[in-house]
Amino acid sequence: MPAKNANETTRAPAIDMKLELVVIPVSDVDRAKEFYATLGWRLDADFAGPDDYRVIQYTPPGSPSSVIFGKNVTAAAPGSAQGLYLIVSDIEAARNDLRDRGVEVSEVFHAEGDVHTGPDEPYLFGRRRISGLDPARTSYRSYVSFRDPDGNGWLFQEITARLPGRVEPAGTTFTSSTELASALRRASAAHGEHEKRNGGQHDANWPDWYADYIAREQAGQPLPA
Repeated sequence: MPAKNANETTRAPAIDMKLELVVIPVSDVDRAKEFYATLGWRLDADFAGPDDYRVIQYTPPGSPSSVIFGKNVTAAAPGSAQGLYLIVSDIEAARNDLRDRGVEVSEVFHAEGDVHTGPDEPYLFGRRRISGLDPARTSYRSYVSFRDPDGNGWLFQEITARLPGRVEPAGTTFTSSTELASALRRASAAHGEHEKRNGGQHDANWPDWYADYIAREQAGQPLPA
């Protein structure tokens, strides 16, 4: 029997592989440090070494991954990092927070239309940016963009429910009280409709219903009725 090639054989990775760091190329280290501090990100490190070396590490709130930048850290051109995604549960709240911090940020937009192969602006993945939230407020479809002083490009993307298979039900977690509160509000609204469909009777087991709803939403599974 001929050996199977790599495309025919699939195996689970032997060990977890967790993305830890993303390198951001900047021209002015102190200016970049001031900007990322303005975002409210956590400063994890700022140290210098020999040969005019300096590295700074910041972590966005609730993120398991961090960014680093500095001097003699990368040969990439300052501002060349683009399409850096930050996932948020409430796109409007995230945008308002940046505005309150004095950061220049785009309006909320979604992507529609025919594929376009021209410059990125005003396109996203080849589709035209349309002003406003996704009409159905569907996960993955509403965005906000902003740039650091060198032009490195960031995007907020609103996700409230993952596609099937993206999250294991047993691994449902929340990285901030804000995310958990948003999930509870959605579960509360859905549970209210659930009670209406059942004659308006109070559901004494509402905590179990909430937990099931939130876990299913996170895992992209069918929601309870």
